[in-house]
Amino acid sequence: MDSRFEVAVGAGTMMSASGTAVRFPHRWTPGGVTVEADFTGGHLLHLAAAGCVLNDVYREAAALGIVVNGVRVTAAGGFDTATWQSTGIGYSVEVSSDAPAGQLARLLEVVDQVAEIPQAIRAGATVRRTG
Repeated sequence: MDSRFEVAVGAGTMMSASGTAVRFPHRWTPGGVTVEADFTGGHLLHLAAAGCVLNDVYREAAALGIVVNGVRVTAAGGFDTATWQSTGIGYSVEVSSDAPAGQLARLLEVVDQVAEIPQAIRAGATVRRTG
């Protein structure tokens, strides 16, 4: 996986302790989320995917009755510098929970299917200047 544009988001027991992480409020966790990312377009694209996955882990876990103590999502990828087309985004998810491994694996399968931003990126989108 090309990691030139790597980001990480964490919540609950898996929040970042790095002094460079930025903390934001979060509807699913009382302590908020931490974000580790540079402020470039590539990082922000990957952050959108990672943040969506993190949110959906909490949402889908609640729907499945799984208690989640913490989540950390790392996303990374690169770009073809001739066209600036993405070479793809890879993401990994760590979940802190007392739920059985099979339930957590099912949770992550569901999240991969329903996460809106990864779906939108996979489908492609027209982007145009309007003003």
